[in-house]
Amino acid sequence: MNPKMLYLLLCLPFGHWITAQSQNLTPVDVANIKYITWFDVSEDASQIVYGLQVPKDPLVENESPDTHLYGINVENGGEIVALVTDRSVSSGAFRPNSQSVTFLASGENKEGRLIYEVPLSGGAVTEVVRFDQPIIAYEWSNQGDKLLFTSKEEQPKSAAPYEPEIYEENLSFTRLYLYDMATDEVTLVPLEGSVYSFVWSPDDSKIAVSSSPTPLVDDFYVKQQIAIVDAGSLVETGKISHQAKLGAFCWNPDGTEIAMIAGANINDPIAGRLFIVPGNGGTPRPVLQGFEGMFEAVQWTEKNSIQLLASVGTQSKLLTLDPKNLKTKEFVVSGENTAVWTDFKTAGNTVVSTASNFNHPPELFLTTKGDTRRLTDSNPWLSERSFGDQRVVRYNARDGLLIEGVLIVPKQVPAGVKLPLITVVHGGPESHFDNSWLTGYSTFGHVGAANGYAVFYPNYRGSTGRGLEYTLSSQGDQGGKEFDDIVDGVDYLVESGLVDKDRVGVTGGSYGGYATGWLSTRYSDRFAAGVMFVGISDHISKWGTSDIPEEMYNVHARSRVWDDYEFWLQRSPIYYADQAKTPLLIMHGKNDTRVHPSQSMELYRHIKTRTDTPVRLVFYPGEGHGNRKATARFDYNLRALRWFNYYLKDEKTDLDASLELDH
Repeated sequence: MNPKMLYLLLCLPFGHWITAQSQNLTPVDVANIKYITWFDVSEDASQIVYGLQVPKDPLVENESPDTHLYGINVENGGEIVALVTDRSVSSGAFRPNSQSVTFLASGENKEGRLIYEVPLSGGAVTEVVRFDQPIIAYEWSNQGDKLLFTSKEEQPKSAAPYEPEIYEENLSFTRLYLYDMATDEVTLVPLEGSVYSFVWSPDDSKIAVSSSPTPLVDDFYVKQQIAIVDAGSLVETGKISHQAKLGAFCWNPDGTEIAMIAGANINDPIAGRLFIVPGNGGTPRPVLQGFEGMFEAVQWTEKNSIQLLASVGTQSKLLTLDPKNLKTKEFVVSGENTAVWTDFKTAGNTVVSTASNFNHPPELFLTTKGDTRRLTDSNPWLSERSFGDQRVVRYNARDGLLIEGVLIVPKQVPAGVKLPLITVVHGGPESHFDNSWLTGYSTFGHVGAANGYAVFYPNYRGSTGRGLEYTLSSQGDQGGKEFDDIVDGVDYLVESGLVDKDRVGVTGGSYGGYATGWLSTRYSDRFAAGVMFVGISDHISKWGTSDIPEEMYNVHARSRVWDDYEFWLQRSPIYYADQAKTPLLIMHGKNDTRVHPSQSMELYRHIKTRTDTPVRLVFYPGEGHGNRKATARFDYNLRALRWFNYYLKDEKTDLDASLELDH
């Protein structure tokens, strides 16, 4: 069967007023979308290279997407050249003082990742450095004569035919190495701990390196520190003392200071605040305290000019900061409507950025003298699709707090028609929805609108993008006011006359999965269907089975489960499972280490045993905290949409029908 025909059978239009199905966005379309995942810019801004993520055909192979390497000659009219498409690559970067680009990729025999090089004009791919272990990340010195890279320590292999795994012991540390092109020698940088990020100073005399005491995920979140290393002796000469989550960091042009994005303190759930620290180490000083947003990226371009990408509410801003007087200026562009920036790099007077809009995922844009033009069109067929209306909504929670969200509705809904609603809850909760591209395999977006749904994305308290106070406002109250905010948003849409109160659904993954479980039990009378993904159902057992118990304590719970078992039980969906009336589809990656699959098993068993409410549990073998592979994503999208159609639109399709398709 043709995949679009199957989609028509599963997802019939809701009402004759919806645009013809062939013009609307479908799950098949979502499965085929290509994404720009990273890019780099040459020093003179004449060349750009980028990685394009190309999904596998979900009807043919259940594999993760490949990423191909492309180059853009800006001076030659923006001509795009395919540089590497015969393998999956990552971490593309210009090699200084060379007309070539380097990247990471697996070897011809599928061994671990190595560093390769290809001319900017295209041609043969050559190996740059060979190492016994897979290379994780790398960075060229500014002169291009040396290379830093990270790789995990090789673990001794046992001669025995079987060896048990000792939980959280015998971990592989990630080490930093220096490769000298002139001597062809690789030297271990003798730092303690497990290394994550590293940046050369402008004159290549120093290296800033972040590491944590162990490779545990918890330590990555709460114990990373930055060391200053002399690039000649490879001896540590200083330390940056700041206990909080750590993001990007960069040197100023003369190497005397470092700008870093980090958490305000150990209780800040995100690395989203700006600090400046001396280049030889010390205590960072906060900059732009009270900024009602979060900083996403930083680049120190001139002595008195720091450029910043910031999320502010549901939008983004590019800002220029003078570090002396702390005055900021917004980077205003004309030309293409870039909507929400997702990354940027500055070279001279040129800014290259990725940005998305409601009708396209991140694409590359070039800004010179304030004028912006789009460089890439990775999914040209999207111009042939119809999209719903997308807008920001604002409403007051029951305690008066202003909440923002994004709403997508079908175009040209007749007056008086009340729509079924899919409420999509983000994870974290230290995350937020932008008013940009919101259509994915688990977020529905314009596919939902094409099927007659209103799709609502609330940025409930605890979300990012609205300053430190707002982000901290949900801590210690999990399942409390934060999820009341979601219900209040649904009520706002119902009272506006847009939404049918009897046909409201909810879905989300991770913390959004927790919200789905909570709203399908504690608030079951308000929701007619739920799709819960990799979600929390029991806080007590969650603490003991997660890989981030300390991160959870510091930035979410703010108390220990054993200090008040009754409180944490009452903030768990299983506590209210006996009152569940919401038909619930639960889906989970079978290899999830963040939220153990047993969390889904618990809620399934409670609802199955204590009620007659429809409940189903689907496991995805080989998947973790979210689906990565093509068929698993496609399967999830179709199952979830069919579940909502069945319970919110009374389309009694066969929920057990096979998802296997023929071309």
